[in-house]
Amino acid sequence: MKKWILLMVVLGGGAWGLQKWSGLNWGRGDATASDRPTTAVVEKRDIEFAVNAAGDIGPAEQVSVRPEINGKIEKLPVDISDQVKKGDLLFSLDDKELQNQRASSLTAIERARLELEQAERNHQRAQQLLAEELISVEVYENTRTQYELAKNAIERAQKELAILEERLTKTQVLAPFDCTVLTRPISVGQAVSGSGGFNSGTEVMTIADLHEMVITAHINQADVTRLSPGQQVQVEIEAVPGLEIVGTVERIAPQATIKNNLKGFAARILLRDVDPRVRPGMTANIKIPVASAEEVVAVPLAAVFTETNPETGDTERYVYVAKDGDFERRPVQIGVSDFFHAEVQKGLADGETVALELPESAQTKQAEAAKAPPTLRAGGGTGGARPASAR
Repeated sequence: MKKWILLMVVLGGGAWGLQKWSGLNWGRGDATASDRPTTAVVEKRDIEFAVNAAGDIGPAEQVSVRPEINGKIEKLPVDISDQVKKGDLLFSLDDKELQNQRASSLTAIERARLELEQAERNHQRAQQLLAEELISVEVYENTRTQYELAKNAIERAQKELAILEERLTKTQVLAPFDCTVLTRPISVGQAVSGSGGFNSGTEVMTIADLHEMVITAHINQADVTRLSPGQQVQVEIEAVPGLEIVGTVERIAPQATIKNNLKGFAARILLRDVDPRVRPGMTANIKIPVASAEEVVAVPLAAVFTETNPETGDTERYVYVAKDGDFERRPVQIGVSDFFHAEVQKGLADGETVALELPESAQTKQAEAAKAPPTLRAGGGTGGARPASAR
């Protein structure tokens, strides 16, 4: 008996709790519904419609620095993130061996010069002796040959010296422009190969000019026609909230490519005098302007309804304007629109009130028209109204 009494108490408590819970949720639902606005006031505002595209930021000028000759790193005065002026030393190679070769080449030139002077004296003496017929023509020709060989020898030695001196100039690598060091995988004392080798040389560092950046973006084929070289676009940097900069469209690829299963065109957008907080590799959002209007009469998109005439196929847009405690249907002409508001070129005035939902009177008319036989419906069609935002 006690078990039955206990069971009845539990069931009764559960029913009471369910009733309370249902009442609370019903009240919350009504409050939520009542908080949602059903009307809006027509006002003047600026409307700007733009499509967005994302891209990666990179330096406009980036160079992989490699030595032209083989050698060993002797000096490496810069490191990652260092800012270097044009003409400053980036690194130098050990040039002791080349300096020794240069000294030997200078000695060889001096020797060749002395031999040339001796060969020239012998040749001039032979000319005099030949004129006096004291030597044979064969002996004279031998002295002339020795003189020519001496001249060739000194020319060859001078060319070898010039080559060595050119190689010596390549032991020091200077910055080609004002730049920042991005990477530097090599250390002092490490042997490196020249760029004339089979592997294009050892990369000592990469440098870039961070005062000018470029954004490489993939523009959808539906939006690329709105871009043109020289056009300015607004750019937002995801990693730097609140920072907005202006970029210039520099190049647009002539041929489409597929990226992330979307067909589009690669575009290059140039950024000048970039904020120091912007760094290579960051993501940029590009706003491509489509249309804009300033200080125009505008309403929320939810207030604009669309209906298609079944006979002509024309699309009619209209709003419901508050009048005498009810709403009247009024056709409007829509201009520029963004994702939230639409410009009303004709049909509304600033300060009027419009409905954001289909009024009850209009719902009643639609319900009556739906119940009527098809032949009795207005316009002979069965089309209904829908908000412009749903098109």
